[in-house]
Amino acid sequence: MSDLLPQLLQQLFNGLSLGAIYALIAIGYTMVYGIIGMINFAHGEVYMIGAYIGLVTLSAIGVQSGLPVWAIIAIMLIVSVVITGVYGFVVEQVAYKPLRGSPRLVALISAIGMSIFLQNWVALGQGARDMAVPSLIPGAFRFGLGAEGGFEVYVPYSRILIIVVAVALMALLTVYIKHSRMGRASRACSQDMHMANLLGIDTNRVISFTFILGAVLAAVGGVLIALAVGKLNPFIGFIAGIKAFTAAVLGGIGSIPGAMLGGVILGVAETFAAAYISSEYKDIVAFGLLVLILLFRPTGLLGKPEVEKV
Repeated sequence: MSDLLPQLLQQLFNGLSLGAIYALIAIGYTMVYGIIGMINFAHGEVYMIGAYIGLVTLSAIGVQSGLPVWAIIAIMLIVSVVITGVYGFVVEQVAYKPLRGSPRLVALISAIGMSIFLQNWVALGQGARDMAVPSLIPGAFRFGLGAEGGFEVYVPYSRILIIVVAVALMALLTVYIKHSRMGRASRACSQDMHMANLLGIDTNRVISFTFILGAVLAAVGGVLIALAVGKLNPFIGFIAGIKAFTAAVLGGIGSIPGAMLGGVILGVAETFAAAYISSEYKDIVAFGLLVLILLFRPTGLLGKPEVEKV
């Protein structure tokens, strides 16, 4: 029993870092759904592309370039954010804009097709094998807890960076959506797209901005998790995308705070399931949790039921 608390702290930290990545990706899902009412199933591949662009940038710079680590990571993030933002814009223009007035099923099929295309695009260009990502942030905080310090809590610096960056980005996003002109326009479009258009808001611009912003957040998550895990392949986006979509639904699809909360809950649930049950059951626990939430609260934890206007 004396080692129970340290083990809980270790798994809680692991779950928070994983949940932060899910939350960054889930925000893209929830923003797109909140404005146009559709799910961008190519979003997981955008996250994967962001990770690959970060790796290519790191390879171009070189680990032994002489630049400080923080500068290398900053350059990786900037390049990945810019290029992945372009990918997000292109996905919206190609897979969604021409089908905006079509039935939702048509747009859904288009998004799945775009997801498969991007996955194979990267596989053809970079190979389908696992690629190693150099460790730029080695080391960790270590805390001896439990009976005579018998259990050591291991807190890698790379995981700390994930949590800090994710919290900072979510705080900035919340302020931006609440106070900026584009943020107010986004909220207006999410409430009534037709009325926002009548009031002079450029709804096409708002929708494109939403896809770009979601891609930017996913790119940051992709670069940070690649640095923390140390490997990637063209298929990491599919699983991460499904998990992030689950997080968005869990928290309440269409709600940005819900996406954040859903990501954290899902990450912690997965980590605890892998630690105390079996790693083979972590997905069962995660999706089982989703089923329970939807049974008792179909709109998600922070989602609001849609009110039909008469």
